[in-house]
Amino acid sequence: MRYLFLLLLLPLLLGSSAPDVARLRLGLLKYNGGGDWYANPTALPNLANFCNQTLRTDLDPDYGTVDVGSAELFNYPWVHMTGHGNVVFSSSEAENLRNYLIGGGFLHIDDNYGMDPFIRVAMEQVFPEAKFVELPFDHPIYHQTYDFPGGLPKIHEHDGKAPQGYGLFWEDRLVCFYTYSSDLGDGWEDESVHNDPPEIRAAALKMGSNVIEYAFRQ
Repeated sequence: MRYLFLLLLLPLLLGSSAPDVARLRLGLLKYNGGGDWYANPTALPNLANFCNQTLRTDLDPDYGTVDVGSAELFNYPWVHMTGHGNVVFSSSEAENLRNYLIGGGFLHIDDNYGMDPFIRVAMEQVFPEAKFVELPFDHPIYHQTYDFPGGLPKIHEHDGKAPQGYGLFWEDRLVCFYTYSSDLGDGWEDESVHNDPPEIRAAALKMGSNVIEYAFRQ
């Protein structure tokens, strides 16, 4: 299964020199429970374009929406999940997501405010033997092309809490990165959506590109 993901990564690894290879698409995870999985619709296209401009990737800005229980999940080496509220996985959905992550996929979860108590329970279904651990500031995900010596940037207030980055590991590989009280996705959105200052949006996009770069290079 890891071989499948290596094939999907060829456009990223070879760039524009890879002929006749479909452009890699980022995925947006659709889930049940009533949470707004569709939040931040301009975020992933802007992140893909930023990576293409700064990392020389060849990501397709037209991201794909994929159900957590679908076999199509395996077409996306990198999947983003966000929302403000409830998250519910059925047993078959949890098993599908587990197989995807064990097989080489990567999940980035970004709490858009209010998601935290639900996503922790949902991910316990996926990996009952593993717990989220807070990543230290010297973890490589904070030190890719862009350096974040103090960890995640603070994009939106979220009750004034300090941003925290958590990881789930499978056999020493980071398979899920959970960004809490940071709200990176809001910073990826079009400037007109939240009217964030340019430096805040830049920090969010740089950290987002680090997440993509780390996931594809680890």
